[in-house]
Amino acid sequence: MGIIIKNIDCLVTCEGSYRKKKEEMKDAKIIENGYVVVKEENIVAVGSGEGYKEYITQGDTILDGRGKTVTPGLVDPHTHVVYAGSRERELPLKLNKVGYIEILKMGGGILSTVENTRKASVEELAGEARKRLDIMLNHGTTTVESKSGYGLDLESEEKILKVNQLLNESHPIDVVSTFMGAHAIPKEYKENRQEFIRIINEEMIPYISEHKLAEFVDCFCEEGVFTTEECKNILEIGRQHGLKLKIHADEVESVKGAELAGELKATTAEHLIAASDDGIKALADNDVVAVLLPSTAFYLMLGKYARAREMIDKGVAVALATDCNPGTSPTESLQNVMTFACFGMRMFPEEIINAMTINAACAIDRERSVGSIEPGKKADIAMFNSKNLNYLIYHFGINSVDKVIKNGKIVVER
Repeated sequence: MGIIIKNIDCLVTCEGSYRKKKEEMKDAKIIENGYVVVKEENIVAVGSGEGYKEYITQGDTILDGRGKTVTPGLVDPHTHVVYAGSRERELPLKLNKVGYIEILKMGGGILSTVENTRKASVEELAGEARKRLDIMLNHGTTTVESKSGYGLDLESEEKILKVNQLLNESHPIDVVSTFMGAHAIPKEYKENRQEFIRIINEEMIPYISEHKLAEFVDCFCEEGVFTTEECKNILEIGRQHGLKLKIHADEVESVKGAELAGELKATTAEHLIAASDDGIKALADNDVVAVLLPSTAFYLMLGKYARAREMIDKGVAVALATDCNPGTSPTESLQNVMTFACFGMRMFPEEIINAMTINAACAIDRERSVGSIEPGKKADIAMFNSKNLNYLIYHFGINSVDKVIKNGKIVVER
Protein backbone atom coordinates (compact mmCIF):
# COMPACT_ATOMS: atom_id res chain seq x y z
CA MET A 1 0.00 0.00 0.00
CA GLY A 2 1.13 3.55 -0.65
CA ILE A 3 0.14 7.19 -0.58
CA ILE A 4 -0.52 9.33 -3.65
CA ILE A 5 -0.86 13.09 -3.39
CA LYS A 6 -2.46 14.51 -6.55
CA ASN A 7 -3.56 17.90 -7.90
CA ILE A 8 -1.01 19.74 -5.77
CA ASP A 9 -1.26 23.48 -6.42
CA CYS A 10 2.36 24.09 -5.38
CA LEU A 11 4.73 21.12 -5.15
CA VAL A 12 8.07 22.36 -3.80
CA THR A 13 10.55 19.55 -4.48
CA CYS A 14 13.91 21.22 -3.66
CA GLU A 15 15.30 18.55 -5.96
CA GLY A 16 18.98 17.66 -5.62
CA SER A 17 21.23 16.04 -3.02
CA TYR A 18 23.86 18.74 -2.67
CA ARG A 19 24.45 22.14 -1.08
CA LYS A 20 22.46 24.86 -2.85
CA LYS A 21 24.35 28.14 -3.28
CA LYS A 22 23.94 31.57 -4.88
CA GLU A 23 21.21 31.56 -7.54
CA GLU A 24 20.46 27.88 -6.93
CA MET A 25 18.94 28.86 -3.60
CA LYS A 26 16.28 30.85 -5.46
CA ASP A 27 15.20 27.75 -7.41
CA ALA A 28 13.11 25.43 -5.24
CA LYS A 29 12.14 23.26 -8.24
CA ILE A 30 8.43 24.05 -7.93
CA ILE A 31 5.86 22.03 -9.91
CA GLU A 32 2.30 23.25 -10.46
CA ASN A 33 -0.54 20.71 -10.52
CA GLY A 34 1.96 18.23 -9.18
CA TYR A 35 1.81 14.74 -7.76
CA VAL A 36 3.92 12.58 -5.47
CA VAL A 37 3.74 8.78 -5.33
CA VAL A 38 4.87 7.02 -2.16
CA LYS A 39 5.29 3.26 -1.84
CA GLU A 40 6.18 1.86 1.56
CA GLU A 41 8.79 4.25 3.02
CA ASN A 42 10.08 5.89 -0.16
CA ILE A 43 9.12 8.30 -2.90
CA VAL A 44 8.87 6.48 -6.24
CA ALA A 45 7.52 9.13 -8.62
CA VAL A 46 7.10 12.90 -8.88
CA GLY A 47 5.50 14.83 -11.72
CA SER A 48 2.60 16.97 -12.90
CA GLY A 49 -0.81 16.25 -14.36
CA GLU A 50 -2.31 12.76 -14.26
CA GLY A 51 0.84 10.65 -14.48
CA TYR A 52 0.17 9.38 -10.98
CA LYS A 53 -2.67 7.18 -12.30
CA GLU A 54 -0.34 4.48 -13.56
CA TYR A 55 0.96 3.97 -10.02
CA ILE A 56 -2.41 3.46 -8.30
CA THR A 57 -2.83 0.07 -6.66
CA GLN A 58 -5.59 -1.35 -4.48
CA GLY A 59 -5.43 -0.01 -0.95
CA ASP A 60 -3.51 3.18 -1.75
CA THR A 61 -4.42 6.33 0.17
CA ILE A 62 -5.23 9.14 -2.28
CA LEU A 63 -4.81 12.69 -0.98
CA ASP A 64 -6.02 15.78 -2.85
CA GLY A 65 -3.50 18.61 -2.97
CA ARG A 66 -5.83 21.32 -4.24
CA GLY A 67 -5.14 24.54 -2.37
CA LYS A 68 -2.05 23.02 -0.76
CA THR A 69 1.67 23.66 -0.77
CA VAL A 70 3.64 20.44 -0.39
CA THR A 71 7.30 20.51 0.65
CA PRO A 72 9.91 18.05 1.86
CA GLY A 73 9.62 17.36 5.57
CA LEU A 74 11.42 20.25 7.26
CA VAL A 75 14.87 19.59 8.69
CA ASP A 76 16.01 21.41 11.85
CA PRO A 77 19.83 21.17 11.95
CA HIS A 78 20.50 23.03 15.23
CA THR A 79 18.54 22.33 18.41
CA HIS A 80 19.15 21.78 22.12
CA VAL A 81 15.90 19.89 22.54
CA VAL A 82 16.91 17.77 25.57
CA TYR A 83 16.97 19.78 28.79
CA ALA A 84 15.11 20.29 32.08
CA GLY A 85 13.46 23.44 33.38
CA SER A 86 12.80 26.80 31.77
CA ARG A 87 14.27 30.29 31.99
CA GLU A 88 11.39 32.74 31.76
CA ARG A 89 12.74 34.44 34.91
CA GLU A 90 15.54 35.84 32.72
CA LEU A 91 13.07 37.78 30.60
CA PRO A 92 13.12 40.92 32.83
CA LEU A 93 16.93 40.87 32.69
CA LYS A 94 16.80 40.87 28.89
CA LEU A 95 14.29 43.72 28.94
CA ASN A 96 16.68 45.65 31.19
CA LYS A 97 19.39 45.15 28.56
CA VAL A 98 21.48 42.67 30.55
CA GLY A 99 23.55 40.86 27.91
CA TYR A 100 23.59 37.12 27.24
CA ILE A 101 27.22 36.65 28.32
CA GLU A 102 26.64 38.82 31.40
CA ILE A 103 23.71 36.60 32.45
CA LEU A 104 25.98 33.58 32.00
CA LYS A 105 28.66 35.14 34.21
CA MET A 106 25.98 35.70 36.89
CA GLY A 107 25.38 31.93 36.99
CA GLY A 108 22.26 32.12 34.86
CA GLY A 109 21.79 31.14 31.26
CA ILE A 110 23.29 27.80 30.29
CA LEU A 111 24.53 27.16 33.84
CA SER A 112 21.05 27.34 35.37
CA THR A 113 19.78 24.82 32.82
CA VAL A 114 22.78 22.61 33.58
CA GLU A 115 21.78 22.54 37.24
CA ASN A 116 18.24 21.41 36.41
CA THR A 117 19.33 18.92 33.76
CA ARG A 118 21.87 17.22 36.02
CA LYS A 119 19.10 16.55 38.56
CA ALA A 120 16.65 15.11 36.00
CA SER A 121 16.38 11.41 35.21
CA VAL A 122 16.55 9.91 31.73
CA GLU A 123 12.80 9.33 31.91
CA GLU A 124 12.09 12.94 32.90
CA LEU A 125 14.33 14.35 30.19
CA ALA A 126 12.85 12.04 27.55
CA GLY A 127 9.31 12.94 28.57
CA GLU A 128 9.93 16.67 28.25
CA ALA A 129 11.89 16.34 25.00
CA ARG A 130 9.20 14.11 23.51
CA LYS A 131 6.66 16.90 24.02
CA ARG A 132 8.94 19.29 22.14
CA LEU A 133 9.39 16.82 19.30
CA ASP A 134 5.61 16.40 19.10
CA ILE A 135 5.25 20.16 18.61
CA MET A 136 8.00 20.13 15.98
CA LEU A 137 6.30 17.30 14.10
CA ASN A 138 2.97 19.11 14.22
CA HIS A 139 4.68 22.11 12.60
CA GLY A 140 6.16 20.08 9.74
CA THR A 141 9.61 19.08 11.05
CA THR A 142 10.61 15.46 10.37
CA THR A 143 14.37 15.42 11.15
CA VAL A 144 16.30 17.26 13.88
CA GLU A 145 19.82 17.56 15.18
CA SER A 146 19.96 17.49 18.98
CA LYS A 147 22.99 18.76 20.89
CA SER A 148 24.07 17.84 24.38
CA GLY A 149 25.76 20.57 26.44
CA TYR A 150 23.43 20.97 29.41
CA GLY A 151 25.31 18.36 31.43
CA LEU A 152 28.93 19.53 31.39
CA ASP A 153 30.14 16.37 33.10
CA LEU A 154 30.52 12.93 31.56
CA GLU A 155 27.62 11.32 33.41
CA SER A 156 25.13 14.04 32.49
CA GLU A 157 26.36 14.46 28.90
CA GLU A 158 26.01 10.70 28.41
CA LYS A 159 22.49 10.90 29.87
CA ILE A 160 21.45 13.55 27.34
CA LEU A 161 22.93 11.63 24.40
CA LYS A 162 21.19 8.44 25.53
CA VAL A 163 17.91 10.36 25.56
CA ASN A 164 18.66 11.35 21.95
CA GLN A 165 19.11 7.68 21.08
CA LEU A 166 15.92 6.71 22.89
CA LEU A 167 13.91 9.37 21.08
CA ASN A 168 15.42 8.47 17.72
CA GLU A 169 14.21 4.91 18.24
CA SER A 170 10.77 5.73 19.65
CA HIS A 171 9.61 9.00 18.08
CA PRO A 172 8.61 9.52 14.42
CA ILE A 173 11.17 12.32 14.06
CA ASP A 174 14.73 11.24 13.23
CA VAL A 175 17.15 12.58 15.85
CA VAL A 176 20.82 13.16 14.96
CA SER A 177 23.17 13.52 17.96
CA THR A 178 25.88 16.11 18.51
CA PHE A 179 28.19 16.12 21.55
CA MET A 180 28.65 19.63 22.91
CA GLY A 181 30.43 19.24 26.22
CA ALA A 182 32.17 22.54 25.38
CA HIS A 183 29.00 24.59 25.81
CA ALA A 184 30.18 26.55 28.88
CA ILE A 185 32.64 26.28 31.75
CA PRO A 186 30.74 24.66 34.67
CA LYS A 187 30.73 26.35 38.07
CA GLU A 188 33.03 23.77 39.62
CA TYR A 189 35.77 24.57 37.07
CA LYS A 190 35.31 28.34 36.98
CA GLU A 191 38.81 28.82 38.41
CA ASN A 192 40.38 25.91 36.51
CA ARG A 193 39.08 25.97 32.94
CA GLN A 194 42.10 24.10 31.57
CA GLU A 195 41.23 21.09 33.72
CA PHE A 196 37.71 21.07 32.31
CA ILE A 197 39.06 21.25 28.76
CA ARG A 198 41.42 18.36 29.59
CA ILE A 199 38.41 16.32 30.78
CA ILE A 200 36.55 17.06 27.54
CA ASN A 201 39.53 16.04 25.42
CA GLU A 202 40.87 13.08 27.38
CA GLU A 203 37.76 11.63 29.00
CA MET A 204 34.50 12.81 27.40
CA ILE A 205 35.34 12.71 23.69
CA PRO A 206 37.02 9.27 23.77
CA TYR A 207 34.10 7.83 25.76
CA ILE A 208 31.43 9.39 23.52
CA SER A 209 33.21 8.11 20.42
CA GLU A 210 33.85 4.60 21.77
CA HIS A 211 30.20 4.16 22.75
CA LYS A 212 28.90 5.73 19.52
CA LEU A 213 26.78 8.26 21.38
CA ALA A 214 27.20 11.10 18.86
CA GLU A 215 27.99 11.73 15.22
CA PHE A 216 29.23 15.32 15.56
CA VAL A 217 31.21 17.38 18.05
CA ASP A 218 30.46 21.07 18.64
CA CYS A 219 32.09 23.91 20.63
CA PHE A 220 30.87 27.38 21.68
CA CYS A 221 33.47 29.74 20.23
CA GLU A 222 32.57 33.09 21.76
CA GLU A 223 33.94 35.87 23.93
CA GLY A 224 33.53 34.78 27.55
CA VAL A 225 32.98 31.11 26.71
CA PHE A 226 35.70 29.18 24.77
CA THR A 227 38.50 30.87 22.86
CA THR A 228 39.23 30.15 19.22
CA GLU A 229 42.38 28.21 20.16
CA GLU A 230 40.51 26.19 22.78
CA CYS A 231 37.81 25.30 20.27
CA LYS A 232 40.40 24.35 17.67
CA ASN A 233 42.01 21.98 20.14
CA ILE A 234 38.69 20.40 21.15
CA LEU A 235 37.47 20.00 17.58
CA GLU A 236 40.75 18.49 16.40
CA ILE A 237 40.57 15.93 19.23
CA GLY A 238 36.99 15.18 18.19
CA ARG A 239 38.05 14.62 14.60
CA GLN A 240 40.82 12.27 15.73
CA HIS A 241 38.13 10.18 17.41
CA GLY A 242 35.96 10.01 14.30
CA LEU A 243 33.47 12.79 15.05
CA LYS A 244 32.44 15.29 12.38
CA LEU A 245 32.83 18.97 13.21
CA LYS A 246 30.36 21.72 14.00
CA ILE A 247 31.06 25.04 15.69
CA HIS A 248 28.95 27.69 17.45
CA ALA A 249 30.76 30.65 15.92
CA ASP A 250 30.68 34.43 16.34
CA GLU A 251 27.21 34.66 17.88
CA VAL A 252 27.67 37.96 19.73
CA GLU A 253 31.25 39.05 18.99
CA SER A 254 33.57 38.17 16.11
CA VAL A 255 36.30 35.94 17.52
CA LYS A 256 37.26 34.41 14.15
CA GLY A 257 35.08 31.38 14.74
CA ALA A 258 33.95 31.33 11.11
CA GLU A 259 37.58 31.49 9.99
CA LEU A 260 38.30 28.49 12.23
CA ALA A 261 35.39 26.56 10.71
CA GLY A 262 36.89 27.18 7.28
CA GLU A 263 40.40 26.23 8.40
CA LEU A 264 39.15 22.92 9.84
CA LYS A 265 36.73 22.35 6.94
CA ALA A 266 33.95 21.78 9.44
CA THR A 267 30.59 20.51 8.26
CA THR A 268 28.90 23.62 9.66
CA ALA A 269 29.43 26.95 11.38
CA GLU A 270 26.37 28.07 13.34
CA HIS A 271 24.91 31.40 14.56
CA LEU A 272 27.40 33.74 12.75
CA ILE A 273 25.61 36.99 13.63
CA ALA A 274 28.98 38.72 14.07
CA ALA A 275 30.93 36.79 11.42
CA SER A 276 33.56 38.91 9.68
CA ASP A 277 34.04 39.38 5.94
CA ASP A 278 37.06 37.08 6.13
CA GLY A 279 34.97 34.54 8.01
CA ILE A 280 32.26 34.54 5.36
CA LYS A 281 34.92 34.06 2.67
CA ALA A 282 36.41 31.16 4.65
CA LEU A 283 33.00 29.46 4.77
CA ALA A 284 32.50 29.86 1.03
CA ASP A 285 36.02 28.75 0.10
CA ASN A 286 35.82 25.61 2.25
CA ASP A 287 32.23 24.51 1.53
CA VAL A 288 31.10 24.97 5.15
CA VAL A 289 27.32 25.16 5.62
CA ALA A 290 26.26 28.30 7.52
CA VAL A 291 23.42 27.38 9.90
CA LEU A 292 21.65 30.64 10.72
CA LEU A 293 19.32 31.09 13.70
CA PRO A 294 17.25 34.26 13.21
CA SER A 295 14.80 33.45 16.01
CA THR A 296 17.76 33.64 18.44
CA ALA A 297 18.82 37.06 17.15
CA PHE A 298 15.20 38.20 17.54
CA TYR A 299 14.83 36.78 21.06
CA LEU A 300 18.13 38.22 22.27
CA MET A 301 17.03 41.64 20.94
CA LEU A 302 20.44 42.15 19.37
CA GLY A 303 19.12 44.59 16.79
CA LYS A 304 20.86 42.69 14.00
CA TYR A 305 20.82 39.34 12.23
CA ALA A 306 23.40 37.20 10.49
CA ARG A 307 24.26 38.63 7.05
CA ALA A 308 22.38 36.01 5.07
CA ARG A 309 22.20 38.08 1.87
CA GLU A 310 25.98 38.57 1.74
CA MET A 311 26.61 34.94 2.58
CA ILE A 312 24.35 33.71 -0.21
CA ASP A 313 25.74 36.19 -2.73
CA LYS A 314 29.32 35.14 -1.87
CA GLY A 315 28.63 31.44 -2.34
CA VAL A 316 27.95 30.13 1.16
CA ALA A 317 25.38 27.35 1.47
CA VAL A 318 22.90 28.69 4.03
CA ALA A 319 20.68 26.54 6.25
CA LEU A 320 18.14 27.65 8.86
CA ALA A 321 17.26 26.20 12.26
CA THR A 322 15.23 26.97 15.39
CA ASP A 323 18.04 26.71 17.98
CA CYS A 324 15.25 25.32 20.19
CA ASN A 325 16.52 25.86 23.74
CA PRO A 326 15.23 27.23 27.06
CA GLY A 327 17.10 30.52 27.15
CA THR A 328 17.65 32.16 23.77
CA SER A 329 15.14 30.56 21.42
CA PRO A 330 12.31 28.78 23.24
CA THR A 331 10.45 27.74 20.09
CA GLU A 332 9.96 24.45 18.26
CA SER A 333 8.50 25.92 15.07
CA LEU A 334 10.48 26.30 11.86
CA GLN A 335 7.46 28.20 10.55
CA ASN A 336 8.33 30.93 13.06
CA VAL A 337 11.88 30.88 11.73
CA MET A 338 10.54 31.42 8.20
CA THR A 339 9.10 34.75 9.37
CA PHE A 340 12.36 35.98 10.93
CA ALA A 341 14.43 34.76 7.98
CA CYS A 342 12.22 36.67 5.56
CA PHE A 343 11.63 39.93 7.43
CA GLY A 344 14.83 39.98 9.51
CA MET A 345 17.36 38.67 6.99
CA ARG A 346 15.47 39.46 3.76
CA MET A 347 15.68 35.92 2.44
CA PHE A 348 13.29 35.03 -0.39
CA PRO A 349 10.73 32.22 0.10
CA GLU A 350 12.56 29.85 -2.26
CA GLU A 351 15.84 30.49 -0.39
CA ILE A 352 14.11 29.87 2.93
CA ILE A 353 12.61 26.55 1.92
CA ASN A 354 15.90 25.32 0.40
CA ALA A 355 17.61 26.38 3.64
CA MET A 356 15.12 24.36 5.72
CA THR A 357 15.21 21.23 3.59
CA ILE A 358 18.11 20.21 1.37
CA ASN A 359 20.73 22.60 2.81
CA ALA A 360 19.60 21.72 6.33
CA ALA A 361 19.97 18.04 5.44
CA CYS A 362 23.51 18.76 4.20
CA ALA A 363 24.23 20.39 7.58
CA ILE A 364 23.69 17.04 9.30
CA ASP A 365 24.99 14.81 6.51
CA ARG A 366 21.54 13.47 5.57
CA GLU A 367 21.17 14.91 2.07
CA ARG A 368 21.21 11.49 0.41
CA SER A 369 18.08 10.35 2.24
CA VAL A 370 15.99 13.45 3.14
CA GLY A 371 15.62 17.13 2.27
CA SER A 372 13.98 16.88 -1.15
CA ILE A 373 11.02 15.26 -2.87
CA GLU A 374 12.42 12.99 -5.56
CA PRO A 375 12.45 9.27 -6.36
CA GLY A 376 14.60 7.24 -4.00
CA LYS A 377 14.40 9.63 -1.06
CA LYS A 378 12.57 8.81 2.15
CA ALA A 379 8.92 9.80 2.06
CA ASP A 380 9.18 12.69 4.52
CA ILE A 381 6.63 15.25 3.33
CA ALA A 382 4.81 18.26 4.77
CA MET A 383 1.46 19.47 3.41
CA PHE A 384 0.49 23.04 4.21
CA ASN A 385 -2.86 24.84 3.98
CA SER A 386 -1.34 27.41 1.66
CA LYS A 387 -2.05 28.06 -2.01
CA ASN A 388 1.61 28.74 -2.79
CA LEU A 389 5.01 29.09 -1.17
CA ASN A 390 4.84 32.88 -0.95
CA TYR A 391 1.54 32.65 0.91
CA LEU A 392 3.02 30.19 3.41
CA ILE A 393 5.50 32.84 4.56
CA TYR A 394 3.25 35.87 3.96
CA HIS A 395 0.55 34.49 6.30
CA PHE A 396 2.56 34.29 9.52
CA GLY A 397 1.97 33.51 13.17
CA ILE A 398 -0.14 30.38 12.68
CA ASN A 399 0.51 26.69 12.13
CA SER A 400 -0.28 26.08 8.46
CA VAL A 401 0.32 22.30 8.54
CA ASP A 402 -2.46 20.14 7.11
CA LYS A 403 -0.69 16.76 7.14
CA VAL A 404 2.79 15.37 7.77
CA ILE A 405 4.07 12.15 6.24
CA LYS A 406 7.07 10.46 7.83
CA ASN A 407 8.70 7.34 6.40
CA GLY A 408 5.66 6.85 4.17
CA LYS A 409 3.08 7.08 6.95
CA ILE A 410 0.67 9.89 7.79
CA VAL A 411 1.74 10.93 11.30
CA VAL A 412 -0.05 14.30 11.56
CA GLU A 413 -3.53 14.95 10.21
CA ARG A 414 -5.32 18.12 11.19
